[in-house]
Amino acid sequence: MATTHLPDANHYYVPPSSRWPFFGSIALFTAAVGAGAWLNDAPWGMVVCLFGLALMVGVLFGWFGDVIRESVRGRYNDQVDGSFRMGMIWFIFSEVMFFGAFFGALFYARQFALPWLGGAGDGAMTNALLWDAFTSAWPSNGPGAVGGTYQTIPAWGLPLVNTLILLTSGVTITLAHHALKAANRRGLLVWLGATVLLGCVFLFFQAEEYMHAYSDLNLTMRSGIYGSTFYMLTGFHGLHVTLGTIMLAVIWLRSWRGHFSADDHFGFEAVAWYWHFVDVVWLILFLFVYVL
Repeated sequence: MATTHLPDANHYYVPPSSRWPFFGSIALFTAAVGAGAWLNDAPWGMVVCLFGLALMVGVLFGWFGDVIRESVRGRYNDQVDGSFRMGMIWFIFSEVMFFGAFFGALFYARQFALPWLGGAGDGAMTNALLWDAFTSAWPSNGPGAVGGTYQTIPAWGLPLVNTLILLTSGVTITLAHHALKAANRRGLLVWLGATVLLGCVFLFFQAEEYMHAYSDLNLTMRSGIYGSTFYMLTGFHGLHVTLGTIMLAVIWLRSWRGHFSADDHFGFEAVAWYWHFVDVVWLILFLFVYVL
């Protein structure tokens, strides 16, 4: 059993043993087994997968609830705060690498694979053997127009609107941070609530864009390398916006209950860092997926 220390400048708070890692492992295993069975058309797969995901949500609520209660009770000192900050920095760095891999796949497909398959450089023999009629134009859905013909989504429609929405949300979260540091609780709640609302509007428009792409443009996951990279990048970004919006909503509830002060609010800062990261990723995505 770990020893629990009271907070002071010389002791690093060590929490007691937790049951949440054990239950989290069970939840993830259950969800993974259910997902595998679901993909293989097992009749029980969907139920097991959803049960595992629901169990994981319960674990996250319980686990983060323990951390919040420890923070509210004043158990964390500057050393613990520094550990949280380093942990969040490394987490965001891992997310940078995550999206870097996807952008790297897009770059490789456009700058190397397509020209090579089209016969450029040393790819003349490859082009002649695999598909001599293939042209290396972007966007591409592969030799033989895999998935049929399709249209791309213009950058200056909904994508531009969503870009402006996320840029505005970066401003509102910053204003909320300034209000918190000024001990302006009302301003904090207003600007933070506006950020949550903007995140929801972004997700609504992205859903509209997906429905339009599938029903009207025939742009699907089967649309070759363009369709794959488009949905991979925009889909994972949308997932991150969803998670960020949920986290912002939780921070709003904590702010409403008075959990943060002008000098002690790393929970707010961590989510703000994450939200700014999501904004930056979207700007890069908007440029390389929609514009270029």
